[in-house]
Amino acid sequence: MSTLPTFTSLGSGPTVLMLHGIGGGHLAFAPQVETLASSGYRAVAWDMPGYGHSAPIEPYTFKGLAESCIRLIESLRCEHVVLVGHSMGGMVAQEVVARRPQLVSRLVLCGTSPAFGKPDGDWQREFLAQRTAPLDAGQTMTQLAEQLVPQMIGPASLPEGVRLALHCMSQVNPSTYRRALEALLTFDRRANLEHIHVPTLLVAGEHDRNAPPAVMKKMAKAIVGSTYLELPGIGHLQNLEAPDAFDAAVLNFLSLPRQLLH
Repeated sequence: MSTLPTFTSLGSGPTVLMLHGIGGGHLAFAPQVETLASSGYRAVAWDMPGYGHSAPIEPYTFKGLAESCIRLIESLRCEHVVLVGHSMGGMVAQEVVARRPQLVSRLVLCGTSPAFGKPDGDWQREFLAQRTAPLDAGQTMTQLAEQLVPQMIGPASLPEGVRLALHCMSQVNPSTYRRALEALLTFDRRANLEHIHVPTLLVAGEHDRNAPPAVMKKMAKAIVGSTYLELPGIGHLQNLEAPDAFDAAVLNFLSLPRQLLH
């Protein structure tokens, strides 16, 4: 039995579990944890295996990440959770829904996609090399963050949010970062989108180049009855670049009665 991943929890009420992206950690959802907890929810943000104080898993796969997330959900002793997944965390959320749909009552997918990359191996090798080259050249995760985060954000991003994104990414273990990148290239849950039957909100950033609005719109079309929302002036880190708009969208979605959503 593997150890439970570490997480933070604040507030009480229906459980909302937040899953961060590849350059994140539980702190990447700090604004949302505070907002949700003060709005009558139990706000939980995990550290994905290998992040923060969560033990790494071997092999580092989406199956393993989903199983780790499912164990965490079961340990929270609630009937079901709302899953909020950003980027790679949105992929873990899709994997959890595919494996244990009854555990999830609603789904919020932000800056994510149903598959990653192109089936062609050259593109994938190129992507990996590009993302790990600075580390191969002896740079730290802090230096990598200073290079990557500015490329991910939109013109209207909140400076404090960007600082938090830089901080989160600088804390990531470089070997976990490499393993997560390799896992990313294997992800493909396109065939499961039509089987998602819980109310789903998809949040895109107008300037997101990692999960462009066109990709997320197409994804929304494949999920029956889902809601698509685009944040203007914002890039890939929606919840940190525009926390007020993001939180308002999530709270509004959570407050809607189920029958209005389908």
